[in-house]
Parts: sequence; structure tokens; C-alpha cells
Amino acid sequence: SPRREFFYIQMEKYARQAISEGVKSVDDLRVTADSELFRVLNLHYNRNNHLEVPSNFCYVVEQTLKEFYRALMGGKDAEPSWKKAIYKVIARLDDSVPEYFKLPSFLEQLE
Repeated sequence: SPRREFFYIQMEKYARQAISEGVKSVDDLRVTADSELFRVLNLHYNRNNHLEVPSNFCYVVEQTLKEFYRALMGGKDAEPSWKKAIYKVIARLDDSVPEYFKLPSFLEQLE
């Protein structure tokens, strides 16, 4: 879905940025409510701050970022469908993200 696509595009972008900034360890990647990445996602999905962000959202974002970082550091992006493995891992974490975050009608409700 386009909404999910935005999420993954941001993850890849921030993982690549971390690598180019010389982040050496996956443990150095942290996502908090003060993170730029969190801000970008919240602005996109929760434009008017109508929703309370799920408490484990930062955790899911951080884990996704780490998966992308690991894959890129391992040169996995040379393979054609390298992101599929990441999607599988995240799908397991995704269960705890509220359904309404995933609904196409979600953004319309906020207008």
C-alpha cells in the first residue's frame, strides 16, 4: 500500500543516512519521540495529531530502521527482492500497531 511504502522509503533513507554519517553499530540507532524520523512519520500519518501514538510505535520504527541498516551494511540491497525479508520481520511486530493506522480511510478521517 502507498502508506506502507512511505514508511519503508523513510526507513531506507534514514538507514542509508546513518551509514553515510558513519554509524558503526546497529546499537547506536535509537528512535524516540524526539527523533527526526519519528517526527517525519508522525507528520505524515498523524498530521493534526488527532491520534495518540501507540506506545510501542517508536520500538517498531527503531527495529525496522535496524533491519534496514543491517541489510544495507551486509550489501543485501544488491539482491533484487532484498526488502522482502525485512517486511516479514516487521509484519510480526506490526500486530501491535493499531488497525486504524493501516486503514486507507485513516487519513480521510483526519481531514
